Amino acid sequence: MSTAIVTGQPVPGSSLEGELRALGFDVRLAPDAAQAGAALAAVPAGQRVALVDAGFVGHTHALRLGLTDPRFAASAVPGAVSVQPAAREALTGALRDTVQGPPATDSGTRAGTLAGVLADRVAERLTASGTDVHHPELGELVAAVPADPQARNEARQAVAAVDDEAIRLRTAVKARDGFFTTYCISPYSRYIARWCARRGLTPNQVTTASLFTALIAAGCAATGTRVGFVAAGLLLLFSFVLDCTDGQLARYSLQYSTLGAWLDATFDRAKEYAYYAGLALGASAASGSGGGDDVWALALGAMVLQTCRHVVDFSFNEANHDATANTSPTAALSDKLDSVGWTVWVRRMIVLPIGERWALIAVLTALTTPRITFIVLLIGCALAATYTTAGRVLRSLTRRATRTDRAAQALAELSDSGPLSELLQRAVRGVPRHTAPAIAALGALVLVLVTALSDYGSWWPVLGAAVYALTSAAAVSRPLKGPLDWLVPPVFRAAEYGTILLIAAKADVNGALPAAFGLVAAVAYHHYDTVYRIRGGTGAPPHWLVRAIGGHEGRTLVVTVIAALLTNTDFTVALTVCAVAVALVVLVESIRYWVTAHRRGAPAVHDEGEPA
Repeated sequence: MSTAIVTGQPVPGSSLEGELRALGFDVRLAPDAAQAGAALAAVPAGQRVALVDAGFVGHTHALRLGLTDPRFAASAVPGAVSVQPAAREALTGALRDTVQGPPATDSGTRAGTLAGVLADRVAERLTASGTDVHHPELGELVAAVPADPQARNEARQAVAAVDDEAIRLRTAVKARDGFFTTYCISPYSRYIARWCARRGLTPNQVTTASLFTALIAAGCAATGTRVGFVAAGLLLLFSFVLDCTDGQLARYSLQYSTLGAWLDATFDRAKEYAYYAGLALGASAASGSGGGDDVWALALGAMVLQTCRHVVDFSFNEANHDATANTSPTAALSDKLDSVGWTVWVRRMIVLPIGERWALIAVLTALTTPRITFIVLLIGCALAATYTTAGRVLRSLTRRATRTDRAAQALAELSDSGPLSELLQRAVRGVPRHTAPAIAALGALVLVLVTALSDYGSWWPVLGAAVYALTSAAAVSRPLKGPLDWLVPPVFRAAEYGTILLIAAKADVNGALPAAFGLVAAVAYHHYDTVYRIRGGTGAPPHWLVRAIGGHEGRTLVVTVIAALLTNTDFTVALTVCAVAVALVVLVESIRYWVTAHRRGAPAVHDEGEPA
């Protein structure tokens, strides 16, 4: 429930009260500032509350942006200010100070021109008191408190001249998106979003529908028939339409939440990787009738490559999120290229974002075989990974930036080092500064090469895993503040996932690669969950969870040891047990955490970052 206190004398012919009620506010009238203070005190502490001038003239969507966005503790548009419970005390103080003293002029940016409007004076006081007041970008939308009848008439004419519903639909689309999404999906998915909003559907419900659609697509692919593959491709595209719709619905109706952002990001990964598994099962089914082959290694390779790509993105962004003196000639050139229309789309398509990637997978599934689909996907993702990683390395080497303690902590959390690493760090003190990426890469290279050159059952991979544990401990023994230290987490991911893939492939027994796929999927979920917690400002997973699942170095050592001790068949069983155990632990803790955070009223977030 929300309450709007309309201050000042009512204006004949005004529809303000009706507009506020349509936005979900309980409206209370307060002709003067003193009565506004009394009305504010009477509103329950757990409610959102807004002060709106009775003379406000503007679009309903301008009020919606200024008064209902859940991401901000306080927000304002000309003539209206709104706060959530977290900023309620600050609003009470600002209103009291406004009534007792002259208008605040802390920066002069908004004072003077609207100093006579109570809501704007209170917004100024809020800013002066240290409260971060969000002022949404209105563009063509009108929000004003006219001083006389002529100005009011002009404002009403300006409102009538601009279709706020058209603006609302246009701004429901993400400002930065891929070519396929922008031109092939968003032109009509925004109308689906509006249809959902008018029927009371929530973004989380649409997100869930998208997940179920993708799972049905994976099931169709698993049939191994041409009809199944065609249906799978079409359903995957429809799932992506719903995936775009949920974000557009959130923007259209301002239904943002921490839980929603987590569901959206998590389900994207679940949908894609479940579809990989469906394709692999479909290839196996076709193989049984003489029409296909076993592509589990390719499916697992695609998941490994895609996850490592994402970790590169996450680590680079976290390392530079709040860096100071953050300038680079390479970044300046990139910004210049983004000012030229055609280069923008070429560069966005090169990185193979989710829209282009899913369209590619859907078309190839319908028209070709799972093997061809995975080979083309692997080539495309490898080229995209090379392009983005090379660009970010070049930026980092030419950038003059000072990384913060927060960035170093985020990279340490993304590294996912376990108890073995903590123990070994005591023996590897004194590592030279800025050598972490080289040390991590050296250990990973030794591990992967030894595993690739050894037969199944050999103890050489165990020795390689021991060396890897030692070097990975050395890599994180210092705070990760070097220019290229953001490469450490993706190197760890590539080493762990790649080792599991190689050993499972060398086991050369039915079920080994699917079991490895399940284990990597469970561990990848944990790594994605870590990212989303950091992005949402809620902190990394608890230390006990990282210890319980062993950390990247511990899991790698365990997999190499059981491969050395057990037969091929027993190894498959052990790998399956590990996959189920890790999945249960991380899923139960993750779901418990996010549901609890949502119920406790965690700050609403909405990811407008680069396409995934």
